[in-house]
Amino acid sequence: MIDLVEPLLGGDRRALARLLTAVENEAAGIESALAALYPHTGHAWVIGLTGSPGSGKSSLVTALAKQYRAQGETVGIIAVDPTSPFTGGAILGDRIRMRDLSGDRGVFIRSMATRGSLGGLSRATRDAIRVLDAAGFDRVLVETVGAGQSEVDIVRAAYTTVVIEAPGMGDDVQAIKAGILEIADVLVVNKADRPGADNTVRGLRAMLEMGHPASREQLVRHHGQLIAVETPTRSGDERLWLPPVVRTVAIEDKGIEEVMQAIEAHRAFLNQDGRMTTLERQHIEIELHNRLREALMMRLLRTLPVASVESIVNQVQQRTLDPQGAVEQLLEIQATTVAK
Repeated sequence: MIDLVEPLLGGDRRALARLLTAVENEAAGIESALAALYPHTGHAWVIGLTGSPGSGKSSLVTALAKQYRAQGETVGIIAVDPTSPFTGGAILGDRIRMRDLSGDRGVFIRSMATRGSLGGLSRATRDAIRVLDAAGFDRVLVETVGAGQSEVDIVRAAYTTVVIEAPGMGDDVQAIKAGILEIADVLVVNKADRPGADNTVRGLRAMLEMGHPASREQLVRHHGQLIAVETPTRSGDERLWLPPVVRTVAIEDKGIEEVMQAIEAHRAFLNQDGRMTTLERQHIEIELHNRLREALMMRLLRTLPVASVESIVNQVQQRTLDPQGAVEQLLEIQATTVAK
């Protein structure tokens, strides 16, 4: 894997594809390659796009990529697809919808499966983003599976999160339940030529304006701090980033420039007063916690005797031991095994 680093940094697309495959498959030696690539990251602007299935995420990603290419920027796209809980397979069909981008060497599209990962993102997605970043792409667009309320992981990987709604996809309460006030940096009402688009836009704006002063804690949890932007509020001195609501008809390339302007406005906002540094630090802390949790779990499972685990599972099934008591016993067994 380490032999692919230099070719990738030199623009070799085959090396890029092979490294992304190795990342997804957790191939031997990929850690060394990622470590070598890491100093070359930190240049791409990572944009997450999420929303309900059918809201037009793939169409919007395609339209954005075409506009960025028209400006001379290179674009890497990661389309994360859900994995079947029964077969473990995934359709990986977003490249079919993005066929308008085929043949453009300034665009690289990679479909990835979630492989059971919650939050709309695969565990390997963050590493894949870094590979595309090191490969020199100016923008990395990450389209999530659109699973609903489990989409919060995109906030921990992207710098700007675009939440896509569409007329007829649910009422205002459903939008609140989906958590859009917490995770959206830009709100897009796609398919705005459909009946009900005005009501959707009006409802989203009303929720944002109504929740703006009172939603400070939600927005703090979103970026880990009270991020501010000059905007009028009821109190007069509250300063928060209020996500703009943009209308689009992605399949007709309508409203795409407005979405790009909103993304740039958010980028400029984060680059003020050290907000970007703070946001990136929070992303790193969250990722380290997640990786540490997975590593400790794997280490624990490797040290536990199979017979002990099976015995405790049987006790829980027979109702002679509760699950929390089972966890405590497993930890005691692990501590004893390591001490020996």
